[in-house]
Amino acid sequence: MTPPRIALVHERFTEYGGSEAVVAEFMKTWPGAPVFAPLTTAECLDSVRTAAAPVEGEPATTFHTSRLTRAYELTGQRSHAPLLPLVPAALRRLPLADRFDTVVVSHHAFATQAVFATDAPVVAYVHSPARWAWDPAFRAREAGGRAGRAALTALGRLARHGELRAAPRLAHVVANSQAVAGRVRDWWGLPSTVVHPPVRIDRFAPDPTVAREDFFLIAGRLVPYKRADLAIRAAQLAGCRLIVLGEGRFRTQLESVAGPETTFLGAAPDEVLLDMYRRCRALLMPGVEDFGIVPVEAMACGTPVLAVGAGGAVDTVLPGISGEHVEFGDDTAVVTEFARAMRDFDPASYDPAVIRKHAESFSPGSFRRTMAEVVARVTVS
Repeated sequence: MTPPRIALVHERFTEYGGSEAVVAEFMKTWPGAPVFAPLTTAECLDSVRTAAAPVEGEPATTFHTSRLTRAYELTGQRSHAPLLPLVPAALRRLPLADRFDTVVVSHHAFATQAVFATDAPVVAYVHSPARWAWDPAFRAREAGGRAGRAALTALGRLARHGELRAAPRLAHVVANSQAVAGRVRDWWGLPSTVVHPPVRIDRFAPDPTVAREDFFLIAGRLVPYKRADLAIRAAQLAGCRLIVLGEGRFRTQLESVAGPETTFLGAAPDEVLLDMYRRCRALLMPGVEDFGIVPVEAMACGTPVLAVGAGGAVDTVLPGISGEHVEFGDDTAVVTEFARAMRDFDPASYDPAVIRKHAESFSPGSFRRTMAEVVARVTVS
């Protein structure tokens, strides 16, 4: 029996993150499937290739880009943002035609536009519908200034229109968490299957020889929606030591509100992150994440997580087992509740082996098996 011809579509490969890790697992699931993306950088593609390194004998993956990548190169790759309005049209012009049995897209805001480039069934793996397009409060936090708000508002209209136009043509929607499934239902009017994204838990594991120390940790990109500012304010209120690991455009503002109990360490390699996961009392997750890979990495180290009880944390953090949910509310309420949770926190109440076992349910192998089953059902039908 001839194996199905699968194509993969991603919106852009401009920096390596969680969604690019998902595409790397797609490449392992369907070896040799070509990958299409309008915007790419050589550095990001190298990272994806490394993460998806095929076993000996498997066909190599080919990457297909559009003229937008050349335009991006001519700008010196300073920022992909000015080119985003051109991405939907580039996706609609992808050379998919009738060459494939199924197309699998990795969607943030525009990737579902690939449905207009093919008559094959399209399966959309949705990291989230574009939150900045649908949620005015989220958009206001991300915009940064009057010009930014105007630009993001206009881009949001483009994204909403494109998502709604493409949604009825999708053969199947896969959401990366229950929270994202709710957005797909409310914003697109579609049902979806939840398949949690893959987490490289093999890189993170407990070490019983490493003692817990008296600090809490927040890790990841320092961007507004992750709400590290709430964790910093909670640490001040609770009088607890906090270490912030990561870089991003929000760092300067965060440093301006931080007290002496908070230490910024900047970006760090995996070995430093691993060490911090093992030594902290708990990881803090104050923002509403679509899923949240960092908390699962921490749990793979046997580390409990204190997370706002919304978004992906509802799927990943099991109260009393792998951490606790902090009641979601306005900023003042969240800060107050996080401070209380930090003051009252007792790491001895959690079993690192049980936390690790829970994290294993988010393994890449589980992700690949489930996605292969979903796509096979769509391809057969």
